[in-house]
Amino acid sequence: MAKQMESVWAYDRSRRVSRICCSLSTGMVALAAVLMLSTFAPAQSSPYVIAASSATLPVADAGNDATDEPILTIKKRVDEVNVLFIATDRRGKFVRDLNQSDFSIFDDHKPVESILNFRRETDLPIELGLLMDVSGSVQGRFGFEKEAATGFLQHIIRPGYDRAFVVGFNKESHLTQDFTDQVPLLAAGVARLGNGGGTALYDAIYKACKEKLLHDQSQSDHPIRKAIVILSDGEDNQSEHTREQAIEMAERAEVLIYAISTDDSGLILRGDKVLEDLASATGGRAFFPYKMKDITRSFAAIEDELRSQYDVSYKPTDFDADGRYHSIEITSVKKDLQVRARRGYYAPRQ
Repeated sequence: MAKQMESVWAYDRSRRVSRICCSLSTGMVALAAVLMLSTFAPAQSSPYVIAASSATLPVADAGNDATDEPILTIKKRVDEVNVLFIATDRRGKFVRDLNQSDFSIFDDHKPVESILNFRRETDLPIELGLLMDVSGSVQGRFGFEKEAATGFLQHIIRPGYDRAFVVGFNKESHLTQDFTDQVPLLAAGVARLGNGGGTALYDAIYKACKEKLLHDQSQSDHPIRKAIVILSDGEDNQSEHTREQAIEMAERAEVLIYAISTDDSGLILRGDKVLEDLASATGGRAFFPYKMKDITRSFAAIEDELRSQYDVSYKPTDFDADGRYHSIEITSVKKDLQVRARRGYYAPRQ
């Protein structure tokens, strides 16, 4: 009788161990699925809209054998590209009354399959990074530049709607004010900037884009204008990242780069080309103010430009989610108009 009871007890223990192992195995499968999704999801702010679809995966519950278990939602990417761009006339004045038919759009040198949405945007929320070069090479007008930057933030940041952060950089980047919509806090962040040391411009751009502006906005009802305003002479002698890597990260984060030169020599220097490249690659603009009052005008032009953009969403032809770079070409059918937009985007890898 004892042997029979021992046999029954061993059988019952075996069944319980089997059930626990099965539950653990099921949980590991679900965990593995989540880890795979996070591993293969692209690490950039994608130009694609995310549409939700669902798939049912079992979730372990060691105390419940019921089949009506929670659902793990899987998000599916759709091949929709969103671009903000600017149109100006020959004198550089913004043209704000154009329609979809006034533009031609190519993706990877092919006409796009279809235009899904086109609208004029004058009131989009803004996420802005102010990056000020505080190295020893920019001492001449540093005080005035800080005052002009503060005035710019006071004009462009609307509490409850826009937000900005402040970074000073020399051989390292120093965040003096994190994202906020409170202008007094931003002004205090600018006031805390000191100068001296080497210059790591590319590292500052790379870090700001990756850590502050690289996020998915596809769930938003409206796009967000993400921009960086740089005050620098464009000289870099300390960065670990290259110019190309800084531009690539800005493109992944869908960030416009605006650059205001701090050089007051009146000469064309090597840094000028750097600032031009950074701006043109991302759809922004570089300014080279010679007089101090022109710095204030440069900030005003950036503010005006950020409020004067078009937004287009389109479906590319023969799109493949291969993770590679795709070029964007937007031109006006009217010969006297100029269009400025980012040069391309990185597709997600699926």
